[in-house]
Amino acid sequence: MTTAKQPGGPAGGGPTKSGSWAVWVVVGVVVLCCVGVGVFNSRDGGDDVLPPTSQERGDTVPILQRSSASQGICYGWVLQDYYEYADLSVGSNLGDGVAVEENAACPRWVQVVARVAYTPESSESNDFARVRVETSDDVPASTRLKMENGLERLGLTEDAFVDEPGWAVTRAAVSLPLLAAEAGLVDPAPTPTAATAEPAPLPEAGSDLWRDRWGYLLAAVGLLLFAALLFAAGFWQRSRQRRKGAGGQGKASATAVPARGRTPEGR
Repeated sequence: MTTAKQPGGPAGGGPTKSGSWAVWVVVGVVVLCCVGVGVFNSRDGGDDVLPPTSQERGDTVPILQRSSASQGICYGWVLQDYYEYADLSVGSNLGDGVAVEENAACPRWVQVVARVAYTPESSESNDFARVRVETSDDVPASTRLKMENGLERLGLTEDAFVDEPGWAVTRAAVSLPLLAAEAGLVDPAPTPTAATAEPAPLPEAGSDLWRDRWGYLLAAVGLLLFAALLFAAGFWQRSRQRRKGAGGQGKASATAVPARGRTPEGR
């Protein structure tokens, strides 16, 4: 007696359970590999390169404006993320967010460009920074090299840019006028002078004797008071001894006088 085959069985050509599990295993392995690669290559969220604060940018722009007006050259800064190739902060004597490179208002310009890289904790590489000085085409390469060396001399090394990139790039920007003058690119910026005003009257000078020798004077006064005290004590002691001596002599005289009415002849 023959049994009829059930439709949908193995003979019917439908997918088997083992085949379904194999497909899901392959999909899972692919997903895990993608997630693992993403985690391995991702950087920590706290390792973002921090740009300069608004106060740092606001303090830097006026300084660059004064230097640019006196030296006839534009100064600026650029801070970039090494991996993302993105400008995190740009500024110059023309203002915050305004670059000097390829700017019609700046035929001659100098800027500091810092690219900072924070590596993931899983990487064996250390964090690093690449700092260079860029200029317009009329500036020789030797001058740029002198200015870059000057940044290191001022303490603006690559480690400083790694530790505090925002502060370091603005500090380097305000150092450019000095370094440009040292390299012979421009004349030194004039030293700002204070507004002329009548000087305030000086306070009345005190006695030099009291100001310079007050310690000696106090010691002398103390010695005088001590001497006076000793003199008074000696005088009082001497007076007391005299009174005692006078009292003793009076008693001795009284005992030495014979009684009245009794003479040697009357014995």
